Amino acid sequence: MMYNAAMAERDTRPSPEALLEVAKHEGRGRLKIFLGAAPGVGKTYEMLLSAQTKRREGVDVVVGVVETHGRRETQSLLDGLEIIPRREIDYKGHRLPEMDLDAILERRPQLALVDELAHSNAPGNRHPKRYLDVEELIAAGIDVFTTLNIQHVESLNDVVARITRIRVRETVPDSILDHADDIEIVDLAPDDLIKRLREGKVYVPQQAERAIRHYFQPGNLTALRELALRQTAQRVDEQLLSHMRAHAIPGPWPAGDRVLVCISEATNTPGLIRYARRAADRLHAPLTAIYVETARTQRLNDVERDRIADYLRLAERLGASTITIPGRKVADELVAYAGANNITQIVIGKSSRPRWFEMVHGSVVHDLLRKSGSISVHVISAEAREPTPKSVATHAVVETFRPEPYLGSIGAVALALGIGEAIGRSVGVQSISLVFLMAVLGTAIAWGLLPALFACLLSVLAYNFFFIPPLYTFTIADPENLVALFFFLVVAVIVSNLTAAARRQIVSARARAKTTAELYAFSRKLAGIGTLDDLLWATVYQVSSMLRVRTVLLLPEPNAGRLGVASAYPPEDQLDEADMAAAQWCWEHNHPSGRGSDTLPGGKWLFLPLKTGSGPVGVIGIERDSSGPLLTPDEHRLLDALADQAAVAIERISLVRGLAEARVQAESDRLRAALLTSISHDLRTPLASILGTVSSLRSYADKYDAADRDELLATLESEAERLNRFVGNLLDMTRLESGMVEIRLDLADVAEIVSAALERAGNILARHRIEVAIAADLPMLRLDPILFEQVLFNLLDNAAKYSPPGSRIDLRARRDGDTVTIEVIDEGPGIPPGDFERVFDKFYRVQSQDRRRAGTGLGLAICRGFVEAQGGRIEAQNRRDHSGAVLTICLRVPETAEICEPVAAHI
Repeated sequence: MMYNAAMAERDTRPSPEALLEVAKHEGRGRLKIFLGAAPGVGKTYEMLLSAQTKRREGVDVVVGVVETHGRRETQSLLDGLEIIPRREIDYKGHRLPEMDLDAILERRPQLALVDELAHSNAPGNRHPKRYLDVEELIAAGIDVFTTLNIQHVESLNDVVARITRIRVRETVPDSILDHADDIEIVDLAPDDLIKRLREGKVYVPQQAERAIRHYFQPGNLTALRELALRQTAQRVDEQLLSHMRAHAIPGPWPAGDRVLVCISEATNTPGLIRYARRAADRLHAPLTAIYVETARTQRLNDVERDRIADYLRLAERLGASTITIPGRKVADELVAYAGANNITQIVIGKSSRPRWFEMVHGSVVHDLLRKSGSISVHVISAEAREPTPKSVATHAVVETFRPEPYLGSIGAVALALGIGEAIGRSVGVQSISLVFLMAVLGTAIAWGLLPALFACLLSVLAYNFFFIPPLYTFTIADPENLVALFFFLVVAVIVSNLTAAARRQIVSARARAKTTAELYAFSRKLAGIGTLDDLLWATVYQVSSMLRVRTVLLLPEPNAGRLGVASAYPPEDQLDEADMAAAQWCWEHNHPSGRGSDTLPGGKWLFLPLKTGSGPVGVIGIERDSSGPLLTPDEHRLLDALADQAAVAIERISLVRGLAEARVQAESDRLRAALLTSISHDLRTPLASILGTVSSLRSYADKYDAADRDELLATLESEAERLNRFVGNLLDMTRLESGMVEIRLDLADVAEIVSAALERAGNILARHRIEVAIAADLPMLRLDPILFEQVLFNLLDNAAKYSPPGSRIDLRARRDGDTVTIEVIDEGPGIPPGDFERVFDKFYRVQSQDRRRAGTGLGLAICRGFVEAQGGRIEAQNRRDHSGAVLTICLRVPETAEICEPVAAHI
């Protein structure tokens, strides 16, 4: 019953994820997409109609970019709308008009119209794609109306290509549609659209006829309409689910499916990723893209490695999380990862390798199907290949040939031959083959597979030529020797393959272990660093040394609102104006920018935000003098790991600094409150007495006799001295804390200083009995007489303040070895045991019974400061024979060599 009640209560609560999603959109602009199945259905027309309606409602609307394509009815809808002039960009001798993003941001309208969302910007723009411009407008709080055709959606790209046999190159990530606040489908029946084409309302006549024969066929248009309707319906369903979750409306939620797509270097992988994205959307499931690094990965060329990196980036653009794991068998690693991460659907491409290859090496697909258990496996056809650009094909460069491994193979076989000749007279011919086998094994361990196969061939030839009769020919007379030679060749090939594979795994494991060890050492180094400058230098040096790049680290300047270079390696590295602009954009938008990114990809530097759970803390930039991709996938993951560690360490130091500042502020507030309390009471009390006395003397002077006037003047003098002591203590403490106290050490007689202090405190001690006991053998001490007299005066004042009238105060001085001890003993209530050290704190006063003694609470704090400045120490304790406190000063007896000229110092 309690469980059902708890469940019912939980079901009535809004979903935290939905509420967080709603909160995430606060302060951002709204995005409305007018989605069409094909060009010419009237997306721009509908967008302008909606914009005119908004304008009439009083919304501030501007036109960022609208393509009317010469249609009069569309052009007429621009009347009354403010149009932001486009900026022109020079590109290969042509002036290309582009939307002026900065002008719109500066104008800050309520609504901006941006046509053709999938458009690619001309080189030189801040963003390579128009949808990135739209994202920046939305982030700035500006609503956007935009248009998009269904064939430009990234996950549907290969589906549209199969339907129309035309592949669209300009695509938009699915995440844009996922984050859209509204999607309005603009639909037109195929016959009506074809009629518009024939009437020249979409394209010019010749282009229209060609489009009708190819793209705008009725079957194609019907299929594209279905795709657009399904995509919109799916988005409507997601909005409904989000609304239900945010408002705690009960309903049947989708099951917790998880989709895993397998990445390889095959050219059909992009279609595989898009299929997995659509499957995940249908199942309302998260998508993960995985690549398994095996020994075969080491044999891939640069083009295949870059292809894998591109496929992983494509998966990230489609909203998938990506992971790369090492392993020996792909199928086993996939099943293990799926089981550990609750994967319910695996998407993998159908093998295109010949049957004999699968018989020899095995099939990943067949192994996965056998071992998947309850996990559903989707095997997708490998027909949907994307054409390889010529620039990529020409980039396929054969690895540089290195002769050293093959010369080493020749040397190993020659050594085996020599050993065989040496032992050939005492052992059989079959035993000599083991010597050559060891040469093959050693070559595989040292240099890998190809040199080992070369050594295998040389060993077979040498074994045949030198040891199998007839000798010194390649003829084999005995069939038994032919069989032995054949099996020797088979064993040598198998051993070389196994050994080379083991070598590759060992090399890969060593590289990963080295990286892991360096990351661990870096984390330990960061944990032991206490200053920000040391942390920044350690970070840039570590990144530069591990990735072989130049590194800069930028942090926000205090009260400036912009970034500044905080550290760099090499130290002389500086950023020009364009690079600083890219870094500033990265900081403001918490998104990568610069070389190879979606923003300012033509820059020299790549900038990544350093961010933690509480937000960005800085920006790190890297640069390398090389063409092609700046970082491999492994290097990118390593940089992410280093950046994450550095961000956490920077935040830790910032928090420690903030905590220290908070403590200082709290202590300052406490001291300020204590000072105000002292001033409000201890300063006003003597002032009130002085003012009252002066007022009485002026108003009633003729009514007082001589004795009364003397008494009033004595009161006036006493309160003035009390006020003077108060102000003197404040000034002494200020001098101590500011380091402005000048110490002039000289040999002084303690008895003379005690006598001066007693004389000065005469009025304070008038109502107490004073006993002074100074040892006769007391030596001269190196002291500042004026400051030490103030110490004794404060101690006597404190004793008189806390002792009842008529009580006894003792002042004793004696020598204990090389130390002189001075004690001030009273008969007051004593000090609470836990306050022996606190009595020396500023503004602290012991509260006796139900009242607090008058004073500032600075006297003993000043005593400790002055005593320690003169090389001594002071401590407090209680009497053992009687109630009362004992304040003890210990001073060192100077050596004979120290009895010289006076010494002046500042503290």
